Amino acid sequence: MTDQAHQRTGGQLLVDALTHQGVERIFCVPGESYLAVLDALHDKQDEIDLIVCRQEGGAAYMAEAYGKMTGKPGICFVTRGPGATNASIGVHTAFQDSTPMILFIGQVASDQVEREAFQEIDYRRMFGQMAKWVVQIDDPARIPELVSQAFHRALNGRPGPVVVALPEDMLTSLAVAQDVPAARQVEIHAAPSQLQEMLDHLNQAKRPMLIAGGGGWNAEAVAHLQQFTEHMHIPVAASFRCQDLFNNLHPLYAGDLGTAVAPQLAESIRQADLLLVVGARLGEMTTQGYALVEAPVPNQKLIHIHAGAEELGRVYYPTLGINASMPAFCREAAKLGPVHNPPWQDWTQKLRQDFLSHIQTPTIPGGVQMGEIMDWLKTHVKADTIITNGAGNYSSWVHRFYQYSQFRTQLAPTNGSMGYGVPAAIAAKLQYPERMVLGFAGDGCFLMNGQELATAAQYGANVIFIVINNGMYGTIRMHQERTYPARISGTGLQNPDFAALARAYHCHAELVEHTEDFAPAFERCEKAGKPSLIEIRIDPEALSPKMTLSQMREQGFAKQK
Repeated sequence: MTDQAHQRTGGQLLVDALTHQGVERIFCVPGESYLAVLDALHDKQDEIDLIVCRQEGGAAYMAEAYGKMTGKPGICFVTRGPGATNASIGVHTAFQDSTPMILFIGQVASDQVEREAFQEIDYRRMFGQMAKWVVQIDDPARIPELVSQAFHRALNGRPGPVVVALPEDMLTSLAVAQDVPAARQVEIHAAPSQLQEMLDHLNQAKRPMLIAGGGGWNAEAVAHLQQFTEHMHIPVAASFRCQDLFNNLHPLYAGDLGTAVAPQLAESIRQADLLLVVGARLGEMTTQGYALVEAPVPNQKLIHIHAGAEELGRVYYPTLGINASMPAFCREAAKLGPVHNPPWQDWTQKLRQDFLSHIQTPTIPGGVQMGEIMDWLKTHVKADTIITNGAGNYSSWVHRFYQYSQFRTQLAPTNGSMGYGVPAAIAAKLQYPERMVLGFAGDGCFLMNGQELATAAQYGANVIFIVINNGMYGTIRMHQERTYPARISGTGLQNPDFAALARAYHCHAELVEHTEDFAPAFERCEKAGKPSLIEIRIDPEALSPKMTLSQMREQGFAKQK
């Protein structure tokens, strides 16, 4: 194996390794630290689609969204130093969302290490707690081996991000190496005795609740989960921003455990005598600050199913912990039952009625009624429409008042990261060009990655972006008014003309200031044949669907008395 004809540069070995892993798309911002990889990609243009983004944070978000949609690791390339720090936001999102992703970062040459060379960072220390694994490849001959390991780690157990550092001189060095076949996801199965014990606990319950969430799902697992819940007649809640794991139109669906959880649902969690948690970690958002479920020993019986063994017993002591991947567990669970006339049928029906009451759209101040707009969207768009959003009070409109009926129609960050909606929508549209994609953002959220409109226009990602503009960082202002009423500091925004900005990016644009203007504006966007943006200007008083700004301020003053 020393024949010079079989030698390849590190860049060529890396791109060949990605090809063998089945990589079809890469998101990047180019950098001189990995020019050898870009050169090798030139020869693979027919196999790998290279999407060049405008900022590394947007590129990393796109890779995370790709991983979330497909179940395959999203691939992102960035340059060293500033490129890596910009991209870290996508790595953190992938970690908390349990999304398979691999971030490749250029690194200083080997003879410059530990000198604080230009843009040098020790990525093992930087990403140590933010990724499942961080590795630097110093020997080009080991590229196929370590890339294979990166894919296996990103996919297996609890899915998540892996970071791979690439010294610049390593990428230009020649080596001989054997290619490695594509990584395969390893399924973890529940033992038959565990499934029987789960059934025994369920048969003793009077008020059970299933909570679905986390990563590692596919359409088959979602279908099997629904079959299992139908056999058991058990009510289902979704963990924070995982609403597309169960059909929201189904009579068993009871709502989502997010930032503004329905009071009735929260009380039902407290009253439940059995929590069957499938895939969710039971983190801070889902448990309302670890208050709905008491830590470390819950008041309810807890059956916790998770692909990561380290999550079982991490916060909550489980009555029964089952280490299993979602497809394997749900496939076996679907074979159980059915249970006839369970004692919790009235409980299940009540939870459904509570949910339907909670999603009745309210009237808000101003000329734009977002509730009416959401009602129109629900009847107008197809069930496979993909909805994306970042973070902010505006997101409550798409979380609470839109019903997700198919798997992977919701893309939203569970780490509450702003700026996610625009790049995630672009990644979704590139992956599924035949489906409608709506990218929601607040005015503050949009401007964190609005430059990626240029990426959408360049690659023909005909997303309809919906910017809800109230002239402030709404979520922070809400908490500010509750805690320090009428003392406004750091939350006001002076915004551009978003419609004009979109046109500058060669996108179609609309401005909506009255409810009745939305439907015709949306329909024009559908016919535009290019990326489109709708700016919706809403009254600053309409700070949330439930309370006005003035009401929140009054509440804050009342607390001070």
